[in-house]
Amino acid sequence: MLNRIWTFFFLGAFVAAMGRHLAGHPGVWRDMVGSTFDMAGTAFNIALGLTGVMCLWLGIMRIGEKGGAVEFLARIFGPLLRRLFPGIPEGHPASGSIVMNMAANMLGLDNAATPLGLKAMREMQELNTDKETASDDMILFLVINTSAVTLIPVTIFTYRAQMGAADPTDIFLPILIATWCSTMVGLIITSFFQRIRLLDPVVLGWLGGMTAAMAGLVAWLASMPREVLEERSGVAANFLIFAVIVAFMAGAVYRRINLYEAFVEGAKDGFKVAVGIIPYLVAMLVAIGVFRASGALDLVLDGVRAAVGAVGLDTAWVDGLPTAFMKPLSGSGARGMMIETMTAHGADSFAGRLASVIQGSTETTFYVLAVYFGAVGIRRTRHAVVCGLAADLAGVTAAILVSYLFFG
Repeated sequence: MLNRIWTFFFLGAFVAAMGRHLAGHPGVWRDMVGSTFDMAGTAFNIALGLTGVMCLWLGIMRIGEKGGAVEFLARIFGPLLRRLFPGIPEGHPASGSIVMNMAANMLGLDNAATPLGLKAMREMQELNTDKETASDDMILFLVINTSAVTLIPVTIFTYRAQMGAADPTDIFLPILIATWCSTMVGLIITSFFQRIRLLDPVVLGWLGGMTAAMAGLVAWLASMPREVLEERSGVAANFLIFAVIVAFMAGAVYRRINLYEAFVEGAKDGFKVAVGIIPYLVAMLVAIGVFRASGALDLVLDGVRAAVGAVGLDTAWVDGLPTAFMKPLSGSGARGMMIETMTAHGADSFAGRLASVIQGSTETTFYVLAVYFGAVGIRRTRHAVVCGLAADLAGVTAAILVSYLFFG
């Protein structure tokens, strides 16, 4: 899929450039070639600056991991997840792997979440009577993963810092709200297909309580004047983030973990991640840069903008659509679109912030399905794609609405 998308950017750019050349704009070829050098340099500079921040945050995350943060979340959410996955016998290893995977996702520990998720899939496959068809438990697990609630979207903070955002964490609360909406819609849609009892007292208590808290947060923030909202949401976001850091350290101290050594261990992984991402970032940013320089991206967005404007709606959100379109297909592609939007419009522009919120609102649906189902040989995915895309749509819609609330 990513190969086709990448190739499409170049071929689409060539066709659009031919049209512009024939229309009397031969300079388009200069613009396209120039964009390849500009975007390659941008990608490298971002990755270079990313190194220090990734080392910092992955070091902190490793302290949290060793301090028991993942295990703590596993214990807290265990009663809820046991009711959402009725096909897994009590005490089966799959239950622990599912809870640990979701806890790792919530803390932004992608490196830990993926192997834990694959382990959970293998254990659920042992219970699966049809080895080529996804079970209900597998599908729900995949849908929750594709809409994964992340409490600390470290990577997005990092990219925003690299792109010059005045406050890289000002999108923290909008992302939290958007990703919660994505998860809830994914869960509701899947429960419709699978007849999951969401009215179970424990499930209703958990989901209802968290949804009420989220709705109360939105109502409280919406009642504030714009200047006060921006100030208080920024303070709250930074306070919560630093409070989590202190909690991670406190847990590690309680367990008598060497904080310095744990931090260095995680920081080494951060260096590897930052260096390893350079080729992918260069490839995607150059392709997107060529696509925009040719005029093809603007042509698509202008068409959407005209259609939206024709029905009397505000069109500011249209500039965030490239990230939204790419998100279900490719994580690196969506990341590239987010960075390109911030490059074109500014990190603190409405479009730049919206693209960041969309990036954090859901996971990469088709990638997650391909990796997780492919790992256990599942060929018939049943309603997994429909439910996953419904969660994506809800996440993007919520991202647009909440961005207007916070930044519009």
